Amino acid sequence: MNSINISQRREVIMELLKDKGQVSVSQLAELFHISEVTIRSDLTEMEQGGQLRRIHGGAVSSKRAYYEMSLNDRMEVHREEKLRIAKACADLIRDGDTLMIDSGTTCQLLARELAERSNLTVVTNALMIAQEFVYNRSVNVILLGGNLDLQYQFTFGNDAITQLQKYRSDKTIIATDGIGVSHGLTTYHHQERDVSRLMIERSNAAIVVADHSKIGKEGFSNITGISSIGVLVTNKNGNKQELDAIRKKGISVIET
Repeated sequence: MNSINISQRREVIMELLKDKGQVSVSQLAELFHISEVTIRSDLTEMEQGGQLRRIHGGAVSSKRAYYEMSLNDRMEVHREEKLRIAKACADLIRDGDTLMIDSGTTCQLLARELAERSNLTVVTNALMIAQEFVYNRSVNVILLGGNLDLQYQFTFGNDAITQLQKYRSDKTIIATDGIGVSHGLTTYHHQERDVSRLMIERSNAAIVVADHSKIGKEGFSNITGISSIGVLVTNKNGNKQELDAIRKKGISVIET
């Protein structure tokens, strides 16, 4: 795409923002075959024109995107779909299981479904998920330490990784911002990526919970390839072509 002019290039950037919500400088430089300096200049001028908002390493849509919302606001987006996913995922969990659960509103709803279960061990980096089990003494909760994301209340960084390496689990439950055959599991929160990836590696079985809006979408940062998971729990109104392609990879798809 190195033959297009500046105006056309910026139109493409806006289309990418409309589709993905976020773009990175490095990805755009590779896409257009131009320098990162030129891309940063583009993004700066587009921000001045009110077309987008600059963030570290890239830009986001100037409209209020999902990943910028508060936790409470996020919980209300596709809430009924997330509830169905949480209930279906809870059916896959047995009393006595050892679980690893990363952050995300669907995972929090899952924790509520599991709050009365017996003899679970839950390893999580999400404060809100740990709190869901606070009144159940038969659930052993291990909250990973480390750096704290104040807005979304999850821990990350070297300390969290070092602690996580001490454990193994029967099942890991991952909430993702995007999932597809070509790009695997992705997230808008690059800080949490390594924690989620290691949870999958340290588990006997990996389950992804993703509402229909995440199917076929690509987030900012890659967690792992699609072949690393065994089960996807999603909604019946997800992208059928993408879901069929995921099934062909040998992954069990549960549609709620």
